[in-house]
Amino acid sequence: MNLFEKIFNYQIISRLEDSGTFVVTSHERAWLKSMLQHPAAADAFDPDTLDKLHAMLGEDQVMDTSEHLVEKARSMEKQVYHPLLRPLRRYIAERTFIRLTYKTKNGTINDAPLALPYRLEYSMVKREWYLLWYNVRSRTFMQTKLDNMQTIKAAELTESEQELTLDPAVILHKINQILESRKTVALIEVVPAYNRELSRILYALSSFEKDVEYDEEQDRYRVRVCLQLDEREYLLSKIRFLGMRVRVLEGDYLKRRMLEASTKALARYGAE
Repeated sequence: MNLFEKIFNYQIISRLEDSGTFVVTSHERAWLKSMLQHPAAADAFDPDTLDKLHAMLGEDQVMDTSEHLVEKARSMEKQVYHPLLRPLRRYIAERTFIRLTYKTKNGTINDAPLALPYRLEYSMVKREWYLLWYNVRSRTFMQTKLDNMQTIKAAELTESEQELTLDPAVILHKINQILESRKTVALIEVVPAYNRELSRILYALSSFEKDVEYDEEQDRYRVRVCLQLDEREYLLSKIRFLGMRVRVLEGDYLKRRMLEASTKALARYGAE
């Protein structure tokens, strides 16, 4: 392909994008049709959307992977997508009160007559989805694993509940205050000898809210990480992964835990 053909193709693609047209290759259509055969597709799409996709791809061939991919022994597959994600996202966006039944750690089944879903979170360590929600009756902020939820549905407020004049905006403001009170800050310094690995260090801390400071005179980078109290152990795992590249300057809990781990490691090998 010469230069003028590239320019011509670029112009076509640009005009298609401006008109809202998306070009899909036959290989991409075959891949999509193959993926729609996965059991998780029924939970990932609305029934109408799934039917429309099947109708659009009706004449396309399914991708043949038998000669190209070999599946070796593996552990039990854990789906990243959860069937409750779609309805919960809708309830959160619309600020809809819900009624739910969930299982606790000791196996008992609890009912929440009225709750307001706040946010969905995914744990990279446990590879599980959690729902942050507010229990209106007990006035407590809860965190529940989606796998532990038994039933969930939109709530139609009774007369007594309507008399309470529940305002989702007021509840959300209260939740934000609770989360702010649970926040903590840690200051992590990059050892100057590893400044060239800054991108790798920041990537390891990418799941946290952070600010990067640079001292030009000393050629030092410092990363101020803002996190919830229950996220400290996850941050510790990242700090241990980075090893000698970083050190904790502020954060008493993190410094104490790192000192404990280092002391135990030295004792294990007979060093003081």
